[in-house]
Amino acid sequence: MPVSTWAIAEPRKLTFDEPVTALSVRIVNGTVNVVGSDEPTARLEVSAIEGPPLIVTQHDGVLTVTYEDLAWQNMLKWLDRKGWPRHAVISLTVPADSAVEVGVVGAGAFVSGVRGRTDVRGVAGDTTLVGLAGPVGAETVSGNMEAQAVTGALRFHSISGDLTVVEGAGAFVKAETVSGNMTLDLNPAGKPTDVRLSTIAGELAIRLPHPADAKVEANTASGTVSNGFEDLRVSGQWGAKKITGTLGSGTGTLRATTVSGSIALLRRPPAEDDPRDAEPTGKVL
Repeated sequence: MPVSTWAIAEPRKLTFDEPVTALSVRIVNGTVNVVGSDEPTARLEVSAIEGPPLIVTQHDGVLTVTYEDLAWQNMLKWLDRKGWPRHAVISLTVPADSAVEVGVVGAGAFVSGVRGRTDVRGVAGDTTLVGLAGPVGAETVSGNMEAQAVTGALRFHSISGDLTVVEGAGAFVKAETVSGNMTLDLNPAGKPTDVRLSTIAGELAIRLPHPADAKVEANTASGTVSNGFEDLRVSGQWGAKKITGTLGSGTGTLRATTVSGSIALLRRPPAEDDPRDAEPTGKVL
């Protein structure tokens, strides 16, 4: 199949007649919105653009929207180029089963309704993910990420970006930061959890279902800990502190580590209970 190419230097809309199975989009400054749909084809709207043109290509089901000099492999090396005079606001609608790659430098990203794999790389740009069913991989320098109602496996790596998970229905979360904070509200719908969090200076707050089902090991070298589960034990009075124990039958796993940050384990109440029951009932050490 021949390669179709467009150079977009001004606001424009495009509809792609050929089926799309994968999307790769990379922009500098501005906003990118990607929405999954039940249609086999894709649509693109560029509502604002400054600087060099965006190059759009379609070949063998892969739709690419990027600049000529911005490769996916070099996304995180663009930290020193954030002052370049570029800006674009684009929206894409793709088939929900598509694999999606989004790269942003100083730009915001929003991805929703995608069932295929989603990969995000960001330099100083915040990302919001909503209703994704496939596996998610995210790597940022300083950008924050919020994941809402994501049911697939989630992997996150950042230097100083924060991670927020709202109504997290996925059973697997692995996240690492240097100084970023992590706030997770998990409700994996009866599936055994496998949650592994690690940070050096960030703070960790995890809310689990009640009753929960996991082996728990959370520790901090110099921060405070708070525990909302009677079945878990808090040990250590000075310096290093741990929260350990088994919730339910212990089929799931929760491991959380921070060097200087605090750790809070909260209890997620049933919907009919008073939300205040989610607050930690244990002593803060």
